Amino acid sequence: MYQELLLQQIRRKIGNKSLNDEIANVLDISYDAAHRRTSLKAKFSFEEALELAGYYRISLDRFLTSDHRILVQKTTTVTGTGDLQPFFSNNLSIFENLPLSDEMTIYYSAKDIPFFYTLSDTLLSRFKIYVWMNLLNEKQVFLPFLEFTPPDSEPDTKELKKKYEEQKVVELWNDRTVSSILQQILFYSETGMLKKNEALIILRELTELIEYIEEKTENNPRFRLYENELMHLSNDIFFHHPQRSLFAIPTNMFGYILIDDDRTCLETRNYFEHQIKNSKSMNTSGNRDRKIFFNKMYRQIENLGDQLG
Repeated sequence: MYQELLLQQIRRKIGNKSLNDEIANVLDISYDAAHRRTSLKAKFSFEEALELAGYYRISLDRFLTSDHRILVQKTTTVTGTGDLQPFFSNNLSIFENLPLSDEMTIYYSAKDIPFFYTLSDTLLSRFKIYVWMNLLNEKQVFLPFLEFTPPDSEPDTKELKKKYEEQKVVELWNDRTVSSILQQILFYSETGMLKKNEALIILRELTELIEYIEEKTENNPRFRLYENELMHLSNDIFFHHPQRSLFAIPTNMFGYILIDDDRTCLETRNYFEHQIKNSKSMNTSGNRDRKIFFNKMYRQIENLGDQLG
């Protein structure tokens, strides 16, 4: 029974590809040997079942009777700047292993501005990494922002941002989404770690980013933005695809727990759709509501600029 269930999951993952060819390639066995296993005339060994489950990212716990236990993965741990390059490379590999197509939709619950937007060669991007590194620093030894140099991960970060921008994306925001970075700018300015001229440049770049998102909301049919005033946003990211979905739950600024369990992903999609029903679409609600929404963020940025000035 369990072998048949495993084969059913593999069929779902591979779509129209030949099941025998897939099994033969993954296990490095002959076509006939693969056929004996797919026809249930021979059993998978324990090692073969594990290899197939790992290759196709199938949680073996789904074959247990309990509905309350699932297997998860996590992204690479980041404790210092030396871990950033592997982190971005790992995230890029997650994207590359997903079935990216017109059937893919990414849902993002934006407690903070989605980090994909700040993967760029700007002072704003550098400041976000600076803040994350300080928050992960157990010794809390702060360097002035001017002295902070992040490692060169530009090829991976550019490709990661590009892949995100190419997908159909649904983001849930509220007027507090921009608040955390403004609080961070204020904190580091007041401690003297961030100079006034640096802070003002970051605020200008933040304004330009919000303007870009506003323009994207008006003109990009693959991008949907919702204002959610009722629910607590969480920075959860959900990659939905009919063949294979993935749910990413943040554990810290640079860490995610990854879940591809079918039942959990279905529940997650239903939850995001429920939130959307209780949200206001910025794409279809009209110019007035859209301007009100974005002007709230512009005013927050302007107010901090006046305060620092």
